[in-house]
Amino acid sequence: MLIVVSPAKALDYSSKLPTRKHSQPRMLDDTEPLVEVMQQKSPEELSELMGISAELAELNFERYADWEAPFTTADARPALLAFAGDVYQGMDAAATFDERDYTHAQKVLRILSGLYGVLRPLDLMQPYRLEMGSKLATERGDDLYDYWGERITAVLNEDLADSPGPAVVVNLASQEYFRSVDPAQLEGRLVTPAFLDSSNGKDLKMISFFAKRARGAMAGWVIRNRVKSLRSLNDFDGLGYRFDSERSSDDRPVFVRYS
Repeated sequence: MLIVVSPAKALDYSSKLPTRKHSQPRMLDDTEPLVEVMQQKSPEELSELMGISAELAELNFERYADWEAPFTTADARPALLAFAGDVYQGMDAAATFDERDYTHAQKVLRILSGLYGVLRPLDLMQPYRLEMGSKLATERGDDLYDYWGERITAVLNEDLADSPGPAVVVNLASQEYFRSVDPAQLEGRLVTPAFLDSSNGKDLKMISFFAKRARGAMAGWVIRNRVKSLRSLNDFDGLGYRFDSERSSDDRPVFVRYS
């Protein structure tokens, strides 16, 4: 079983690391040409490309200028502990994972990235911003989906073959990022959980902020509990969500929370 999540815009490179475990990203041969393209852009061009403020554009201009591989623990941080957005707050790895959890996460959790392709949780990464949906033209095409092509799917298939449990990809990533994967080429079953909320006890809808937290919470729960079967996935009850069998299908388990 392999869990797939999105990265986050918010980063944390200042808090104390709870583990010394780390590894090197495996797709740096593809990352480096992207960095070279980004290094040629001015702060103004970065602002337009990514729809960010002048201040953030200047920060990322400096980040790309300073980018250098291979990474060390002095200039990089494990991806799972570098991303700090809603998914990662829901996962809460720094506070809830022990050393064995980090070891298991390395086997079953994958982070899709516009710059790094596929990251394992302990892969070191330098700070960056480059969303998968960015219209960044390269020699491979007009955007990052063209750039990565079938490469991300191929790496996921390799990791799926080595992961514990059944050949299942649990998709907890956003649509933007999972578009970089070709479901038809996945060598295993694809399951995409959905998280719905109701404030009046009747109308159910997906609320992005809560769904992101829930995806992270489910990923962390799967890792800590060594969940290896789809049936066990239905036992997830984090953040007040409960499995709803009536609204679920085999490949789309639905979890509902009433407030």
